[in-house]
Amino acid sequence: MRWILILWALPLAVFWGWFGLSYYDMNFGYVMLSRGLHDLVFELYGELLGLEPATIPWLLAKAFVIDTLILFGILAFRRRRAIAAWIQRRRERYSGVEPARST
Repeated sequence: MRWILILWALPLAVFWGWFGLSYYDMNFGYVMLSRGLHDLVFELYGELLGLEPATIPWLLAKAFVIDTLILFGILAFRRRRAIAAWIQRRRERYSGVEPARST
């Protein structure tokens, strides 16, 4: 499961890192991070998909949120016993019922 999380997070970090740097034209001398290439990439994707290029980042953000929810749902399902035990411990701690102390 650790590798699934790594393989999920790495492309997200790379894409949003590139998107943020190229959107604000912080290119550090690299053409790949320039605003011109940013506009060209999204114009190309817009032509291929038949969409307005300005809507593509929002569609990607929505897809990433849905993928994240699905992935964390799978993770929660796999660890449901540990999560249930943690919730039970917290309920016992905050319910005001203290265990009897031995003297």
